[in-house]
Amino acid sequence: KMELRGVCCVLLTCLFYTSSADKDFFTSIGQMTDLLYTEKDLVTSLKDYIRAEEDKLEQVKKWAEKLDVLSATATQDPEGFLGHPVNAFKLMKRLNTEWGELESLVLKDMSDGFISNLTIQRQYFPNDDDQTGAAKALMRLQDTYRLDTHTISSGELPGEWGWDSTWLPMTVEDCFELGKIAYSDADYYHTELWMEQALKQLDGGEESTVDMVTILDYLSYSIYQQGELERALDYTKRLLKLDSAHQRANGNLKYFEYQLAKQNKVEAEESQKEKEKREREKREASDKKGRPADYLPERRKYEQLCRGEGIKMTPRRQSRMFCRYSDNNHHPLYVLGPVKQEDEWDRPRIIRYHDILSNSEIEKVKELAKPRVRRATVHDPQTGKLTTAHYAWLTAYEDPVVDKINQRIEDITGLNVKTAEELQVANYGVGGQYEPHFDFGRKDEPDAFKELGTGNRIATWLIYMSDVPSGGATVFTDVGAAVWPKKGSAVFWYNLFASGEGDYSTRHAACPVLVGNKWVSNKWMHERGQEFRRRCTLNESE
Repeated sequence: KMELRGVCCVLLTCLFYTSSADKDFFTSIGQMTDLLYTEKDLVTSLKDYIRAEEDKLEQVKKWAEKLDVLSATATQDPEGFLGHPVNAFKLMKRLNTEWGELESLVLKDMSDGFISNLTIQRQYFPNDDDQTGAAKALMRLQDTYRLDTHTISSGELPGEWGWDSTWLPMTVEDCFELGKIAYSDADYYHTELWMEQALKQLDGGEESTVDMVTILDYLSYSIYQQGELERALDYTKRLLKLDSAHQRANGNLKYFEYQLAKQNKVEAEESQKEKEKREREKREASDKKGRPADYLPERRKYEQLCRGEGIKMTPRRQSRMFCRYSDNNHHPLYVLGPVKQEDEWDRPRIIRYHDILSNSEIEKVKELAKPRVRRATVHDPQTGKLTTAHYAWLTAYEDPVVDKINQRIEDITGLNVKTAEELQVANYGVGGQYEPHFDFGRKDEPDAFKELGTGNRIATWLIYMSDVPSGGATVFTDVGAAVWPKKGSAVFWYNLFASGEGDYSTRHAACPVLVGNKWVSNKWMHERGQEFRRRCTLNESE
């Protein structure tokens, strides 16, 4: 298929989901660019404050230097100095007036402008939840793409950046903060990883406000919680060498030594068969050590697909995959200028259309959406609580570009967009992802789209409005397909068979964005209005 695609590409000159699936991204990149400019404005304001303070200190310094010379001269012969009437007058004036003026200058608060600006801008700052969310996003990226802590801490992430890359390495404090956030969730696996990274950087000579004793305290306990008594004991001993009076560490030392002695005694009394069994159990426990289990049964497969470790098609299946020019059954608009169509997968059939949106159209859609890509409250079925998502809806009447895009989708797919949902635009933030879900309403969700009155979601049209240097694929977990973002292209698939039954092989997800900024837009077509465009069959698999 890859060779065939290469030939086709030469010839051709060449997710977002809103029903009740889990949404997990904290701040869109679009919003965070505004925060960068806010921070730049605050830095300018801070520099103005520093200059004002420096000017004030310069005035005080000149005053002090002038008086220093004067005092040195006057105190050599005080009576002779004051015998001159002008000197006597000036002393009275200085003490009565000028020292008061100097007091006022010293007491003058030059920070008013900066503090006022900071107070105004703070209402737009991220909160504790945002910081925690960004930390968890980093850990999610670490797990999904199998990155070690050093790779993340150094900032040298994989991906073809395509621009002069600038990144800030993580400090000991940064690594420590990630470990603490994991610890607060009783996630001792990530606590250990990030506390060890903080320790390595401290051992490497990096200066830090976080002391080694505190890091070792977290590290030894998180290792103990994962069942590694000997390592926990070693780190506790290292801690006590630095702080022999540490109360908790002294208590832990006694407890760990007691538990280890008890364990050794049991092992010494075991038969050879029991020892072999215990060793086997230890190996199994070690193999299982890692991230805490979560609610998603297909987590492993989902992450494999995100890393590009998907199911490979057989040569026979690959031979049926093509690139082609398509005029959609001789549609007048595409007879002379057909669209570039590429098969991405066969079952379910996933088609990519190249060069669907121009750069100017993409920028216009982003311009319209950005002010509305805001936090929207949605229901999280896993927790039963309300959570947030980032997206915007664009209607056809608000700009000709949106109307043109809708018409283009109808012309290419042959489906009626009058009963479709509005164009939805989403911007994925740090570690932004969308976990496996179906776009259509299942039988156990009979009222999923009842309020729309247009039936179920028959098909999905997904437009990629940015390239993503690393990560961000759309993966189909049931069949093992992975579709990678390509700016200006769109992918299309049917969610329902022609019989109206849901196609469960279309279960899909948006992988976390590792590096870059992911903008997408969706159009969901519904059943009503398609009666003569995609006729019904009685065969559930058609």
